Amino acid sequence: MDQQNSHQTSPYITNSNLLQLPIHFPNSNSNPNCTPNFNSIPNPNPNPNPNSNSTPNHSLPLSTPKKKRTKSSKFSNKNLNSDVGSSSSARTQVVSDEIISINKDSTSEALIALSAGFPADVLTDDEIEAGVVSVVGGIEQLNYILIRNHIITKWRENVSHWVTKDMFLDVIPKNFYGLLDSAYNYLVSRGYVNFGVAPAIKERILAEPSKGRVIIIGAGLAGLAAARQLMSFGFKVIVLEGRKRAGGRVYTKKMEGGNKVAAADLGGSVLTGTLGNPLGILARQLSYTLHKVRGECPLYRADGKPVDKDLDQKVEAAYNRLLDKASKFRQEVSQDVSLGVALETFREVLGDAVNDEEMSLFNWHLANLEYANAGLLSNLSLAFWDQDDIYDMGGDHCFLPGGNGRLIQALAENVPIIFGKTVHSIRYGSGGVQVVAGGQVFEGDMALCTVPLGVLKSGSIKFIPELPQRKLDAIKRLGFGLLNKVAMLFPCVFWDTNVDMFGHVVDDSSSRGEFFLFFSYATVAGGPLLLALVAGEAAHKFEIMPPTDAVTKVLHILRGIYEPQGIEVPEPIQTVCTRWGSDPFSFGSYSNVAVGASGDDYDILAETVGEGRLFFAGEATTRRYPATMHGAFLTGLREAANMAHHASVRTSHLKVEKKPSKNAYSYASLLEDLFREPDLEFGSFSVIFAGKHSDDKSAAILRVTFNGSQKTNHDATRTEQHHSNKSLFQQLQSHFNNQQELHVYTLLSKKQALELREVRGGDEVRLNFLSEKLGVKLVGRKGLGSSADSIIASIKAERGKRKPGSSYLTLKSGCIWLISIKSAVKSLMQNYWAMQLVELLDNPLHDYFKQKDCLNYFFCFRWVLIQFKREFDLEKTMRLWEVLWTHYLSEHLHLYVCVAILRRYRSKIIGEEMDFDTLLKFINELSGHIDLDATLREAEALFICAGENGEACIPPGTPPSFPFEGTSMYYQQDDDDVL
Repeated sequence: MDQQNSHQTSPYITNSNLLQLPIHFPNSNSNPNCTPNFNSIPNPNPNPNPNSNSTPNHSLPLSTPKKKRTKSSKFSNKNLNSDVGSSSSARTQVVSDEIISINKDSTSEALIALSAGFPADVLTDDEIEAGVVSVVGGIEQLNYILIRNHIITKWRENVSHWVTKDMFLDVIPKNFYGLLDSAYNYLVSRGYVNFGVAPAIKERILAEPSKGRVIIIGAGLAGLAAARQLMSFGFKVIVLEGRKRAGGRVYTKKMEGGNKVAAADLGGSVLTGTLGNPLGILARQLSYTLHKVRGECPLYRADGKPVDKDLDQKVEAAYNRLLDKASKFRQEVSQDVSLGVALETFREVLGDAVNDEEMSLFNWHLANLEYANAGLLSNLSLAFWDQDDIYDMGGDHCFLPGGNGRLIQALAENVPIIFGKTVHSIRYGSGGVQVVAGGQVFEGDMALCTVPLGVLKSGSIKFIPELPQRKLDAIKRLGFGLLNKVAMLFPCVFWDTNVDMFGHVVDDSSSRGEFFLFFSYATVAGGPLLLALVAGEAAHKFEIMPPTDAVTKVLHILRGIYEPQGIEVPEPIQTVCTRWGSDPFSFGSYSNVAVGASGDDYDILAETVGEGRLFFAGEATTRRYPATMHGAFLTGLREAANMAHHASVRTSHLKVEKKPSKNAYSYASLLEDLFREPDLEFGSFSVIFAGKHSDDKSAAILRVTFNGSQKTNHDATRTEQHHSNKSLFQQLQSHFNNQQELHVYTLLSKKQALELREVRGGDEVRLNFLSEKLGVKLVGRKGLGSSADSIIASIKAERGKRKPGSSYLTLKSGCIWLISIKSAVKSLMQNYWAMQLVELLDNPLHDYFKQKDCLNYFFCFRWVLIQFKREFDLEKTMRLWEVLWTHYLSEHLHLYVCVAILRRYRSKIIGEEMDFDTLLKFINELSGHIDLDATLREAEALFICAGENGEACIPPGTPPSFPFEGTSMYYQQDDDDVL
């Protein structure tokens, strides 16, 4: 439909069908003939420096550094400041079936939102959890996205002003004001608009804060971003910084001598991408002109001669080919393989870099890769080392003339920072936080820890109580690497200022990262400044190298390059050598994904602990932008919103974890409605299909129901049996804290659902088939995740198209239910006896399960049902069964094994405050990770400790350990198993 025609109905609305929407949202895989128009995207770089030539393009991995050539709390919107209205979750949203038309150029607005981190045509997970719309999918969501994108665009057009809701009242009709509130509140509270250091934004900071006290540990980019945001929200903030300066690993050193002065970035130096980069926005607010890092990077051999361009191109192509091979290979090998091993293996197999000169060039590229990751290739995970590449910021890579310290200075203005305060301990709990630093005790309502990962690894800060094991494990798994620099101020510029960098190739692979790259700062530092980079293994050796030796080596390299050209290299006026690895406030440079780690560990590091009292920010807490300055800044904004939310919840006496979003309620209700008319039904299983029913590969949602109120069987001979089984379930429910009904779900294909229906032997056998043959895990509603939301929405949309009275495929098999009730009761009753044992042997753990409504012990169901068959490999399973079947100590030893496993993970379960869904998912994922020998020893000790009291917990007649009636291994058909 033509956009002009849409205006004939209303100045705002088009009656277009959603599937015929005239607005196109492109993505990276769009029509190659369609070039997106980025002209409307503000670019903070008015200095393009267009000089370039045909020299091989080493610039992308050098100037960024890029990883490859070619690390939340979920909550609802809250009123965080005076201009942010009431929460969208507290409103009754007016849902219209019309599509709003705000701007004819919706595509460019979508692109601008994309650069800010939003998908072009769907909601983010955080938006879904915040309940920005009443139902995910459909026209309401589309209208919200259009409004959201429009607000972002308007602010990006002038980032120095404070955007208000009133600015949009003339372009958005009144019946969409609810969506305007929702979008505006979300964007302001999360720091997507109205952030920074512009006067109009700074004046929003209240002179007299009215909200709680927040202690921020660390005055780096993350800490300063959070501090300013929280102050604008009305919190009383204090920042504790161990150094005598702000900035952390962003450090601009003023170098001077004679009449020469220059600013050297000894830490973070490159703004990696300006499109959507919040640091680029700060530069615009301060009217700073950025300098585009130019692409040319000439290389010089160890003898000082230029590298042959053809040879350079050949080796570079081989290097990129090896990276591509390694990328494909990682899907076929263990996650314990390093990137270095894979590259070296492929290099030998493919025969690349066969002579000494080619090998030296190849090693230079490897050094550059180690620079990009601040880590040895032998330590980087082949599987996940570049997991963040897809989130790279678009636009130019830039230097900030005068150094990034200018941004730090602006961010630190009027922020209360106490310098020289080394934090020794952080105590946190439901009553608040207590931080001991520099012999003083600071108390507050919340604390934000922004210290580098290296400090967390060192253990120099004591957390009371200890951090959850999950977080400790992530801290241990993630890598934290090292990059060092030598900054040299010369009396004059003797190098080519038409390039921003040049490289040096060495013969020795062990020192390939030693002064392998030079940055020319002459055009941005205010004086003749040159920086030499030290990466990889050489960076660690550099830590103990005397500064005079380091400078001597650098000058030897420079003179080897320039003196044959007749250019004299003078002695530097002043030099500075960094030692980031031994710096007690960092113990390294930036994070990487080490062998054994993954992007999930960044998320774990970001998790809040202590009932919303202790929070974490910094580059190692973002899986999208780790090891970047903008990543650190964005995490500060993220945690400011998180802290404000938790404070708001406490004020209103609500509990964060117990408050589902509007969207959670709507999906639970929608799922219940859909299962009232399942497409397939047999026993305690129900299935609903998505997509075309003729397609065996189409998605399906399976629900398993455990309760006593099942459908009446019309066979008179079975009615009495059915009521008898119902009575059993009613007794079971009374044991399980009067829980009325239990539903668990999983996603599978239509073909798998049909295979499951054909399984004979009752529901218990089907459960075994589901777990053993299909490899499917059952979870609670929340455990389905966001991937199920689109399936639910599509099923709902498809059913909405059906004509009244139309027939639909519904297959039932009520007879099989009779055996499932009996078999399920046998297994579920044993869960109850396991609960009794936990209450006897570990009362605090029992109380925790009771508090979290987990007394049904359904997470033990699989253990009892198939006697731990899924938890161990075949050899260990047979060893366990040998112990259980001989009835060593007790015929119910399997129940003590259940308790032993729960006790082994009790600190993790309690420490992470797992609810039923999380616990069920966690128990499922223990498969293959349980220490059998330790568990058996624990079970034996528990049995001895329990003594007669333990046996008294298990009534006579309780089925013993394997084999027992109804199991999948020794299946004996029950009389009531009608096939």
